Amino acid sequence: MRQQENKSAGDLGFQIAPMIDVVFVIMLFFMVMAGAVKVEFELKIKLPGDPTESAEAMDIPDELTISITKEGQVAINDSEVDRPNSKTLPQLYAEVRLLGQNASQGKNKLLVTVKADEQATYDRIALVLDTLAEAGANENVTFDIGDPDEG
Repeated sequence: MRQQENKSAGDLGFQIAPMIDVVFVIMLFFMVMAGAVKVEFELKIKLPGDPTESAEAMDIPDELTISITKEGQVAINDSEVDRPNSKTLPQLYAEVRLLGQNASQGKNKLLVTVKADEQATYDRIALVLDTLAEAGANENVTFDIGDPDEG
């Protein structure tokens, strides 16, 4: 005798419970990941070329590069000043003071970049920084480490 196959027992139809489980897992994943997102804050900066400002109103700062060699020679924009073994830097002081006064008369900032050789002594760099402070040019000082690709 042959048994009749129950066709209704093999066809379960569309199952919604596994679909709901998958949706809940995806929703849980996105809820957890939403907490890990870093929020970017707005920076209150004014970019150059702002259309509200005219070209005449833009201030161009005066730039000055002071380099210190490993021998202790100090140079302003590649022009050597003072002696390498000098304990004071009167020429550096006079030049920076004069450039600072010219910048303030023109209502500009004096930007100073100190570029020291890797082998330059710390006390020579400190002497340059002290001289800048005495000359009143220690507000906008940056340091340049040179090109990292150079050996």
